[in-house]
Amino acid sequence: MEWLNATCPSPDTLAQEAARLRQAQLTKPPGALGELEHVVIRLAGLQGRAEPQVDTLHITVFAADHGVADEGVSAFPQIVTAQMVQNFLNGGAAISVLARELGATLEIVDVGVKTPIDHPQLLSQRAGNGTANSALGAAMTPAQLALALQAGADAAERAALAKADLFIGGEMGIANTTAATAIYCAVLDVPILDATGPGTGLDREGMLHKVNVIRRILNQHRSHFDQPLEILRRLGGFEIAALTGAYLRAAQLGLPVLVDGFISTAAALIAIQIQPAVADWLLLSHTSAEPGHFFAVAELKQRPLLDLNLRLGEGSGAAIAVPLLRMACALHQQMATFAAAAVAGKL
Repeated sequence: MEWLNATCPSPDTLAQEAARLRQAQLTKPPGALGELEHVVIRLAGLQGRAEPQVDTLHITVFAADHGVADEGVSAFPQIVTAQMVQNFLNGGAAISVLARELGATLEIVDVGVKTPIDHPQLLSQRAGNGTANSALGAAMTPAQLALALQAGADAAERAALAKADLFIGGEMGIANTTAATAIYCAVLDVPILDATGPGTGLDREGMLHKVNVIRRILNQHRSHFDQPLEILRRLGGFEIAALTGAYLRAAQLGLPVLVDGFISTAAALIAIQIQPAVADWLLLSHTSAEPGHFFAVAELKQRPLLDLNLRLGEGSGAAIAVPLLRMACALHQQMATFAAAAVAGKL
């Protein structure tokens, strides 16, 4: 995995400045379009052009199961992972609908679903039949971690080869909010109670149990929290590792990433720990309803595009934010300048 240590390019500051100058000339008061102005200037730098676009989208959903589900930390049984993968492939999931509406390429990658699925449209890069139980030991072996990271890198390379304007990574895996919360606590040193949310819909008793399981996980692996790949290997899931690989490789290839919610941001935190320059290539799509997400947003020092109380995953929140990005680009490209419209500028 030599690619893991490849460097990330820097955003194009000349393109950013050209976009900033164009924004200043459009027929509106400076800053009147708020965050839409900021995000289009960022996109200009990431795409290396003064007038960015978000026409070609590549969405990859990684699916895997978690051994920690054996601890009873989810409101849904583990078989739901495989059932939802089938739903993705049949076009009935939220991300399936959103991808169709956006005209996006959507691919589903099995990186370790416990119940193998045979489907002609399913990409299989399995690292195992689900991870081991992280409350008892490391979630995956070093070899399994490498396989999952590579699956993500391969997805980013396919997106770059297809000349995508933007990459979105999604995930599916029962109990993955437990794994992600443990990662948040390990990376950000967040109190467990503050970071833990209901996931798929736990009641108060279920939440308290989940907190205790996460406490056991953290106590089991605490001596390895100074190494991001070890945090990922011990606490994470195959789909979280794949997302980490995808974010790293996308940044190395100069491909902008629109990050989804709570689980996806856990992968982003690890990717940035491995290579800080990855942060330049990540746009946060929305604020998750999971409480721990607040701490990651603060750490990344970004303002997410949306705050809609979303907590579905699948890449759905990122997909929902795409029309906003498209409108930002359209305004940037198509609004008249003061000179072209013969409108007087600011006194």
